[in-house]
Amino acid sequence: MKKFKTFSILLATTILTGALLTACGANKTEKQDNASNEAVTEETTEETTGEATDNKELEEIIVGASIEPHATILNSDAVKNSLAEQGFTIKVVEYTDYVQPNIATEDGSLDANFFQHTPYLLDFNEKNGTNLVGVADIHFEPLGIYPGKIKTIEEVADGAQIAVPNDTTNEARALLLLEKAGLITLKKDIGLNATKNDILENPKNLEIVEMEAAQTAKVLQDVELAVINGNYALAEGLSASKDGLLVEDASSEAATTYPNIIAVKAGNEESEKTKALVAAVTSAEAKAFIEEKWSGAVVPIF
Repeated sequence: MKKFKTFSILLATTILTGALLTACGANKTEKQDNASNEAVTEETTEETTGEATDNKELEEIIVGASIEPHATILNSDAVKNSLAEQGFTIKVVEYTDYVQPNIATEDGSLDANFFQHTPYLLDFNEKNGTNLVGVADIHFEPLGIYPGKIKTIEEVADGAQIAVPNDTTNEARALLLLEKAGLITLKKDIGLNATKNDILENPKNLEIVEMEAAQTAKVLQDVELAVINGNYALAEGLSASKDGLLVEDASSEAATTYPNIIAVKAGNEESEKTKALVAAVTSAEAKAFIEEKWSGAVVPIF
C-alpha cells in the first residue's frame, strides 16, 4: 500500500512538471513569435514611412516642350535620375505650337519651357508683352530643305511651291537656306533679318508659302519642297542628316545664333527648380543620350 501511494505521488509530480515545462515552452515560443512579428511590422512600417517621406520630398517641376526632341530629352532616364538625386520629379507637358508654352510659362502654369531659341523668344516678348528669359543653351537643330512632290533640288520647276515657317527668325533661316541652294538671291548682307520682301532674284518664280512652323512638315505632299524646323521634322519621322536635301551647317551663323534653350519667367532664373532642371539637362549623361539617339540631327552644345 505504501509503495503504491509513493508511486502515485511520483507519477503526479512527473505529469505536473511536464505540464509546466510544456506551458513554459509554449509561452516562450509565443513570445518569440510575437517579438518576430513586431520586428517585421516595425521594419515594414519604417520602409513604408521612408518611401512616403522620399515621395513627399520630391518636388515637381512642370516643363512645357515640343514633342521631339525636347520632350524626349526631358523624359529620358538621364534627366529624371539627375532630378531625383536633387530632390525633384518632372512633369512634361507637350505642345505642338510655339505660342502656348510661352504663354503658360508667363502665367505660371509652367515652371519652364524647352522648345525655342533666343531670337524667337526675344521676338515673342516684344510682340506679346511677355517677360521670359533663357537660362541655358542646350542643343542646335539644323533647319533643312525636305522633298515633297519632287525628290531633288535640281527638279525644282518654274512656279514651284516651297513651304517656309512664317515666324520672323525661322523664315530668315529658311530663306538663307534657299539662297544657299541656289534657288533665290537675297539682298546683300541681310542675313538673319531676311524676309520674303528681301528676295532680289527669283529666277524660277518660286511661290514661297509662309505658314506656322508646325505645319511645314505636314504639307510635304502638297508642295514641291518644304523648309522644316528640326523638331517638327523629327516629329514626322524625318531626319535632317538622312532626309534633308540641304541642311544648316553645325558651325554656321544659324547654329551659333539659334541654339535651343530652356526658358523661364524673369525672376525665376536662380530658383531651385530652374537650377536643378538646367543641371539635369546639361549633365554628361544627357549629352550622351542626345548624341546616341539622334546621331547629328540634334547637336548638344553644352
